[in-house]
Amino acid sequence: MQQLSILLNSPYILSALAGIIGLMVGSFLNVVIYRLPIMMQRNWKKDCMEYLELSQEETPATEPFNLAFPLSHCPNCNTPIKPHQNIPVISYLFLKGRCAQCRTPISLRYPIIEAFTAAASVIVAWHFGYTPQTAFALVLTWSLIALSGIDIDHHLLPDSITLPALWLGLFLSLFALFTDAHASIIGAIAGYLALWTVYHLFKLVTGKEGMGYGDFKLLALFGAWLGWQSLPVIILLSSLVGSVIGITMVVLVNRDHRIPIPFGPYLAMAGWIALLWGHDINQLYLTQVGL
Repeated sequence: MQQLSILLNSPYILSALAGIIGLMVGSFLNVVIYRLPIMMQRNWKKDCMEYLELSQEETPATEPFNLAFPLSHCPNCNTPIKPHQNIPVISYLFLKGRCAQCRTPISLRYPIIEAFTAAASVIVAWHFGYTPQTAFALVLTWSLIALSGIDIDHHLLPDSITLPALWLGLFLSLFALFTDAHASIIGAIAGYLALWTVYHLFKLVTGKEGMGYGDFKLLALFGAWLGWQSLPVIILLSSLVGSVIGITMVVLVNRDHRIPIPFGPYLAMAGWIALLWGHDINQLYLTQVGL
């Protein structure tokens, strides 16, 4: 009985379990990243047609398109993907990155997201251990991965992910899991207004839009989860990471500097770092400046 208790409380067991769950969640996140923008575009089109009272041509009934249906299949030959061909990472390696039927190459991004989700889940579980923070930090981590993938593809941060996560952060502040309610409420307000102000000042000076409203909501989300004290670190880290990666892409990959780069992934990365080590970073800064 004592050995079982030791195993159940082992950080290694918890981390391994988080990694396995992360692999499965990463596979689902691939679906979310691909399908959610298409679902949103279809709903927008439908709403616009209804608002403008435009008649739509009669079309034959098609199967529903959502996160559950249709079942996973090869986009080239439409062959359904069997369960044993859908094991995260392993199936990709076993199939050598190609469809089992038509041998069309499968994007490397799928196993990368699965492996990255697993690795991030392991880090979260190891950091927080057997605490309620682990479960909620995993939910936030997975949400940030989905948001980042969609923003990279479509320059879009869906409200259907951002806003529920923001409200969850405010709710958790009632129990002071990551921060107290006072700091959470102020953080949500300050997070939104900080980037909102930068956006309008930049637009006033340059006449261009430097970021989207989704970025405001994402920073408000981090303010709600981590409190207003975390916002300076998140803003500085996201700007630093964004600048380094942006310059690297222009210099090494010859990316056109006129093509906008989504800010959401950098903001998500900085917020996730602050979730785990924000307090330590703040303490290190205060120590360096002698406060």
